[in-house]
Amino acid sequence: MRSDFDLVIFDLDGTLVDTAPDIATALAAALVEANVAAPPLAVVKQLVGDGGRELVRRALAVAGVERDVDQLFARFVAHYRDHVSGGSVIYGGVEAALAALAAAGIATAVVTNKPGDIARRLLADLALADRFRDIVGDGDGYPRKPDATAARAVVAAAGTRPDRTVVIGDGLPDVRMARALGAKAVAAAWGYVAADRLAGESPDALAATPDEAVRLVLGSGVSLGS
Repeated sequence: MRSDFDLVIFDLDGTLVDTAPDIATALAAALVEANVAAPPLAVVKQLVGDGGRELVRRALAVAGVERDVDQLFARFVAHYRDHVSGGSVIYGGVEAALAALAAAGIATAVVTNKPGDIARRLLADLALADRFRDIVGDGDGYPRKPDATAARAVVAAAGTRPDRTVVIGDGLPDVRMARALGAKAVAAAWGYVAADRLAGESPDALAATPDEAVRLVLGSGVSLGS
Protein backbone atom coordinates (compact mmCIF):
# COMPACT_ATOMS: atom_id res chain seq x y z
CA MET A 1 0.00 0.00 0.00
CA ARG A 2 1.37 3.37 -0.99
CA SER A 3 1.88 5.89 1.81
CA ASP A 4 0.01 9.20 1.83
CA PHE A 5 3.34 10.93 2.50
CA ASP A 6 6.46 11.80 0.50
CA LEU A 7 8.66 13.38 3.18
CA VAL A 8 9.43 12.96 6.87
CA ILE A 9 11.16 15.79 8.71
CA PHE A 10 12.90 14.64 11.88
CA ASP A 11 14.05 16.52 14.92
CA LEU A 12 17.59 15.56 15.99
CA ASP A 13 18.25 15.72 19.75
CA GLY A 14 15.97 13.36 21.64
CA THR A 15 14.49 11.96 18.43
CA LEU A 16 17.23 10.48 16.27
CA VAL A 17 20.12 10.66 18.71
CA ASP A 18 20.49 10.76 22.49
CA THR A 19 22.89 13.71 22.58
CA ALA A 20 22.30 14.63 26.21
CA PRO A 21 25.58 13.15 27.55
CA ASP A 22 27.75 15.32 25.29
CA ILE A 23 25.52 18.37 25.80
CA ALA A 24 25.68 17.93 29.58
CA THR A 25 29.47 17.61 29.50
CA ALA A 26 29.88 20.79 27.44
CA LEU A 27 27.38 22.67 29.60
CA ALA A 28 29.18 21.61 32.77
CA ALA A 29 32.53 22.76 31.38
CA ALA A 30 31.12 26.18 30.50
CA LEU A 31 29.36 26.60 33.85
CA VAL A 32 32.39 25.52 35.89
CA GLU A 33 34.40 28.28 34.22
CA ALA A 34 31.80 30.72 35.58
CA ASN A 35 31.77 29.07 39.04
CA VAL A 36 28.24 27.79 38.57
CA ALA A 37 27.15 24.31 39.62
CA ALA A 38 26.20 22.16 36.63
CA PRO A 39 22.85 20.33 36.62
CA PRO A 40 22.92 16.51 36.51
CA LEU A 41 22.24 14.66 33.27
CA ALA A 42 18.62 13.91 34.16
CA VAL A 43 17.95 17.63 34.61
CA VAL A 44 19.77 18.55 31.40
CA LYS A 45 17.43 16.23 29.50
CA GLN A 46 14.51 18.27 30.86
CA LEU A 47 16.14 21.57 29.86
CA VAL A 48 17.01 20.86 26.21
CA GLY A 49 14.78 21.39 23.19
CA ASP A 50 14.96 25.08 22.35
CA GLY A 51 18.61 25.50 21.43
CA GLY A 52 21.84 26.05 23.33
CA ARG A 53 21.27 29.64 24.41
CA GLU A 54 17.96 28.73 26.03
CA LEU A 55 19.63 25.69 27.63
CA VAL A 56 22.24 27.94 29.25
CA ARG A 57 19.55 30.38 30.43
CA ARG A 58 17.52 27.55 31.96
CA ALA A 59 20.60 26.04 33.62
CA LEU A 60 21.38 29.39 35.23
CA ALA A 61 17.79 29.63 36.43
CA VAL A 62 18.04 26.15 37.98
CA ALA A 63 21.26 27.20 39.74
CA GLY A 64 19.59 30.41 40.90
CA VAL A 65 22.37 32.68 39.64
CA GLU A 66 22.74 35.46 37.12
CA ARG A 67 25.53 35.42 34.54
CA ASP A 68 26.10 36.71 31.01
CA VAL A 69 24.06 34.21 28.97
CA ASP A 70 25.68 35.12 25.64
CA GLN A 71 29.17 34.69 27.03
CA LEU A 72 28.35 31.33 28.60
CA PHE A 73 26.57 30.22 25.44
CA ALA A 74 29.72 30.95 23.42
CA ARG A 75 31.79 28.89 25.86
CA PHE A 76 29.23 26.07 25.79
CA VAL A 77 29.31 25.93 21.97
CA ALA A 78 33.12 25.99 21.95
CA HIS A 79 33.27 23.03 24.34
CA TYR A 80 30.54 21.19 22.47
CA ARG A 81 32.24 21.58 19.09
CA ASP A 82 35.25 19.76 20.55
CA HIS A 83 33.13 16.79 21.66
CA VAL A 84 29.95 16.51 19.60
CA SER A 85 29.69 12.74 19.45
CA GLY A 86 31.83 11.16 22.16
CA GLY A 87 28.90 10.02 24.27
CA SER A 88 25.99 10.45 21.87
CA VAL A 89 24.18 7.35 20.65
CA ILE A 90 21.55 6.65 17.99
CA TYR A 91 18.27 5.62 19.56
CA GLY A 92 17.39 1.96 19.14
CA GLY A 93 15.16 1.41 16.15
CA VAL A 94 16.10 4.63 14.36
CA GLU A 95 18.32 3.04 11.72
CA ALA A 96 15.71 0.40 10.91
CA ALA A 97 13.04 3.10 10.73
CA LEU A 98 15.10 5.17 8.31
CA ALA A 99 15.73 2.08 6.18
CA ALA A 100 11.99 1.34 6.07
CA LEU A 101 11.22 4.87 4.90
CA ALA A 102 13.90 4.69 2.23
CA ALA A 103 12.59 1.35 1.00
CA ALA A 104 9.13 2.92 0.67
CA GLY A 105 10.55 5.79 -1.38
CA ILE A 106 9.89 8.40 1.31
CA ALA A 107 12.49 11.16 1.61
CA THR A 108 13.85 12.23 4.99
CA ALA A 109 15.31 15.45 6.32
CA VAL A 110 16.37 16.99 9.62
CA VAL A 111 15.32 20.39 10.98
CA THR A 112 16.91 21.14 14.34
CA ASN A 113 17.56 24.06 16.67
CA LYS A 114 21.11 22.78 17.10
CA PRO A 115 23.68 24.83 15.11
CA GLY A 116 23.60 23.44 11.58
CA ASP A 117 27.35 22.81 11.32
CA ILE A 118 27.33 20.84 14.56
CA ALA A 119 24.25 18.86 13.51
CA ARG A 120 25.85 17.85 10.21
CA ARG A 121 29.10 16.89 11.91
CA LEU A 122 27.30 14.84 14.56
CA LEU A 123 25.25 12.93 11.99
CA ALA A 124 28.36 12.36 9.87
CA ASP A 125 30.24 11.04 12.91
CA LEU A 126 27.38 8.60 13.53
CA ALA A 127 27.22 7.58 9.84
CA LEU A 128 23.68 8.93 9.50
CA ALA A 129 24.23 12.07 7.41
CA ASP A 130 23.77 10.31 4.07
CA ARG A 131 20.27 9.18 5.10
CA PHE A 132 18.89 12.73 4.80
CA ARG A 133 18.38 14.93 1.75
CA ASP A 134 18.64 18.06 3.95
CA ILE A 135 20.04 18.80 7.41
CA VAL A 136 19.08 22.31 8.50
CA GLY A 137 19.92 23.92 11.81
CA ASP A 138 20.42 27.17 13.65
CA GLY A 139 22.61 29.59 11.75
CA ASP A 140 21.65 28.24 8.32
CA GLY A 141 19.64 31.34 7.44
CA TYR A 142 16.23 30.43 8.84
CA PRO A 143 14.38 31.28 12.07
CA ARG A 144 14.45 28.62 14.74
CA LYS A 145 11.63 26.19 15.42
CA PRO A 146 8.70 26.41 15.97
CA ASP A 147 8.89 28.83 13.03
CA ALA A 148 8.17 26.74 9.92
CA THR A 149 10.28 28.69 7.41
CA ALA A 150 13.10 26.13 7.33
CA ALA A 151 10.62 23.29 7.03
CA ARG A 152 8.87 25.02 4.13
CA ALA A 153 12.21 25.29 2.31
CA VAL A 154 12.88 21.60 2.92
CA VAL A 155 9.43 20.64 1.63
CA ALA A 156 9.91 22.76 -1.50
CA ALA A 157 13.36 21.28 -2.16
CA ALA A 158 11.86 17.80 -1.90
CA GLY A 159 9.26 18.70 -4.53
CA THR A 160 6.30 17.88 -2.33
CA ARG A 161 3.65 19.63 -0.22
CA PRO A 162 3.13 20.23 3.50
CA ASP A 163 0.04 18.00 3.51
CA ARG A 164 2.22 15.13 2.26
CA THR A 165 4.80 15.73 4.98
CA VAL A 166 5.14 14.32 8.50
CA VAL A 167 7.17 15.92 11.29
CA ILE A 168 8.55 13.51 13.90
CA GLY A 169 10.06 15.05 17.02
CA ASP A 170 10.19 14.80 20.78
CA GLY A 171 9.86 18.53 21.45
CA LEU A 172 6.97 20.93 21.77
CA PRO A 173 8.53 23.14 19.04
CA ASP A 174 8.33 20.18 16.65
CA VAL A 175 4.57 19.76 17.09
CA ARG A 176 4.08 23.51 16.81
CA MET A 177 6.24 23.67 13.67
CA ALA A 178 4.18 20.89 12.09
CA ARG A 179 1.01 22.83 12.81
CA ALA A 180 2.46 26.04 11.32
CA LEU A 181 3.65 24.10 8.28
CA GLY A 182 0.37 22.31 7.67
CA ALA A 183 2.01 18.90 8.10
CA LYS A 184 1.13 15.92 10.28
CA ALA A 185 2.78 15.84 13.71
CA VAL A 186 3.98 12.60 15.29
CA ALA A 187 5.32 13.22 18.79
CA ALA A 188 8.29 11.02 19.71
CA ALA A 189 7.57 9.83 23.23
CA TRP A 190 10.92 8.00 23.44
CA GLY A 191 12.81 11.30 23.75
CA TYR A 192 13.36 13.95 26.40
CA VAL A 193 9.88 15.47 26.77
CA ALA A 194 7.32 13.65 28.89
CA ALA A 195 4.47 12.03 26.98
CA ASP A 196 1.81 14.00 28.85
CA ARG A 197 3.42 17.31 27.85
CA LEU A 198 3.57 16.16 24.24
CA ALA A 199 -0.03 15.02 24.34
CA GLY A 200 -0.98 18.46 25.62
CA GLU A 201 0.11 19.88 22.25
CA SER A 202 -2.48 17.66 20.50
CA PRO A 203 -0.20 16.00 17.94
CA ASP A 204 -1.79 13.82 15.29
CA ALA A 205 -0.23 10.81 16.99
CA LEU A 206 2.03 9.91 19.90
CA ALA A 207 4.57 7.18 19.12
CA ALA A 208 6.38 5.18 21.78
CA THR A 209 9.14 3.95 19.44
CA PRO A 210 10.71 4.87 16.10
CA ASP A 211 9.14 1.76 14.61
CA GLU A 212 5.69 2.87 15.71
CA ALA A 213 6.28 6.35 14.26
CA VAL A 214 7.29 4.95 10.88
CA ARG A 215 4.39 2.50 10.79
CA LEU A 216 2.10 5.51 11.15
CA VAL A 217 3.79 7.16 8.18
CA LEU A 218 3.58 4.01 6.09
CA GLY A 219 -0.06 3.50 6.95
CA SER A 220 0.53 0.18 8.69
CA GLY A 221 -0.31 1.53 12.14
CA VAL A 222 -3.12 3.71 13.42
CA SER A 223 -3.98 6.16 10.64
CA LEU A 224 -2.74 9.74 10.88
CA GLY A 225 -6.05 10.79 9.37
CA SER A 226 -6.66 13.47 6.76
